Amino acid sequence: MSFVVDAVVDKFEPLRADIIEMAKSGAASRERHDACLKAIPAFSAVEQVAPKFPAATRRANGRIVVFSWNAERLKYDIASRALVGAVAPDLILLTEVDIGMARSGNRHTIKDLALPMGAGYVYALEFAELGLGDSREMEWHKDETNSFGYHGNAIVSAHPLYDPFIIRLDDGAHWFLDLDAADQRRIGFRNAIAARMGEGNAAIWCVAAHFENRATPEVRADQARRLIEALDKRVGKRPMVIGGDFNTSALPTDPAELIRIFKDPSPFEPMFAVFREAGFQWQASNLPEPSCRTRPDGTPVGPFTKIDWFFTRGLEASDPATIPAIDADGQAISDHEALRVTLVNPRLK
Repeated sequence: MSFVVDAVVDKFEPLRADIIEMAKSGAASRERHDACLKAIPAFSAVEQVAPKFPAATRRANGRIVVFSWNAERLKYDIASRALVGAVAPDLILLTEVDIGMARSGNRHTIKDLALPMGAGYVYALEFAELGLGDSREMEWHKDETNSFGYHGNAIVSAHPLYDPFIIRLDDGAHWFLDLDAADQRRIGFRNAIAARMGEGNAAIWCVAAHFENRATPEVRADQARRLIEALDKRVGKRPMVIGGDFNTSALPTDPAELIRIFKDPSPFEPMFAVFREAGFQWQASNLPEPSCRTRPDGTPVGPFTKIDWFFTRGLEASDPATIPAIDADGQAISDHEALRVTLVNPRLK
């Protein structure tokens, strides 16, 4: 069963050294993990900052342009702002966003993205990092320390965001107990963050979701059930867009096969049947093409499939695009491409 967090704060406090010490001392157990999690206030709230200059109107005919991206730490500030700025979206759904990690310059990366645009944001902590990151990051930043140690998901918009809440998608501790993850031990759990943009008939619920990569397709289907159950209980069947990294790695990497199964990928990833049965569609809001790329260090190695998606309900979708996540020199700034789609709320037509 998922649970929901809806307390709001204007800033998080850093991960305390004594909690890191408690997490690393003694055997790794669920009890130790859960005790540390409860001691970290940032897991019990949404960090929210309002837009400095709220956008007064939307595009003609109620259209909104939505941008979704696994920003892989959001390390590249200038290039990331250029990537987003070229699309000029009304709504940005982000996964893998750092606050105070050495690997991303110990910056508050989401503020660095949002505030220069006059936008606000809501941020959900997914993992408190006990170290510097993965094996590559541990080597690159071995003489540095984290100022906060947070990694999570966010929604950014120049339009005000209302009633934000976090949905927990699994039981947590996976990245704490798994010996294969010893180079990136974390406290936390996969989650999704939701918020409402607009009021009355103009309201659209927006969700940034991140499903587990070290998992089976059946586990991802269960995460979809948890997500939809919590959303339906909280906001009902209102118009909604969900975007993010769903780690649908069981889908085929052959481009022709990916196109062939695009209408119904559920034999490979049963989460699609879960979304379909709940009234969500993906065909009009996505392109059937891979959404990952190789970084300048040569990792990850292809071939790739599509693991980043939009799911919409009660909205008309058009003009989907996969946008290369590269800087001005053509270098990758994430191992995920960005996605874009245009949405219309039929109530406003």
